[in-house]
Amino acid sequence: MPRAARKKSESGIYHVILRGINKQRIFLETADYRKFLQILKDTKTICGFELFAYCLMPNHIHILMKPGKEPLEQVFRRIGARFVYWYNAKYERVGHLFQDRYKSEPVDGDPYFLTVVRYIHQNPVKAGLCASPEEYPFSSYPQYFDPAGLIDSSFILSMIGKEEFIRYNNTPSESDCLEIDETAKRRITDEQAKRLMEDFSHCSNASAFQALAREQRIEAIRKMLEAGASIRQTSNLTGTSFGNVRQVR
Repeated sequence: MPRAARKKSESGIYHVILRGINKQRIFLETADYRKFLQILKDTKTICGFELFAYCLMPNHIHILMKPGKEPLEQVFRRIGARFVYWYNAKYERVGHLFQDRYKSEPVDGDPYFLTVVRYIHQNPVKAGLCASPEEYPFSSYPQYFDPAGLIDSSFILSMIGKEEFIRYNNTPSESDCLEIDETAKRRITDEQAKRLMEDFSHCSNASAFQALAREQRIEAIRKMLEAGASIRQTSNLTGTSFGNVRQVR
């Protein structure tokens, strides 16, 4: 069955999602996130696109951009090829990492543009990875306060100032943007998360968990996160700092 043609954006701006093949994780450790951002920066220089927002989630990526010298397809062909080559060499694997066709939607009109920016920055909050956008290190939110940052902030800040930008991006929203339902993490209760800790570590409380060897703690935390526990749930139950749990992701 032939693929549907992509919708063209009148503004030239697109919200794009890249996702891991078979719902698998794309980023296994901090170095993986950093490498992708370096490739994004290098590709931006080559392709001349404008970058307005991004968020690297464990198994998918959101990018809001306007292509420049090269079309959208070529931009993501470059990004994908470079990252997958590096990733496969690092983890001694072969084959595809990303779903073969990225998803995209046109972003036309200032109101929807701002909605998408907020949606992208609130993605890790809604997934339970952090309590607020500024806590997540792998999104463009902090870049808006860094003059040497990767993103093109002037376009957004010409519409709303920095104070309004902070307020707007921290205002909860249920806006319906391009979704990735098939990779959405299921929510679990605190009691379910506690049972996961008991199953994976054989510990019933934080004190017992902290008495385990470091390797055992890390493995149990990783399994809890992969089974659906949030970083905050895992931190509270295991007595491990939020930052240390996040590093396991």
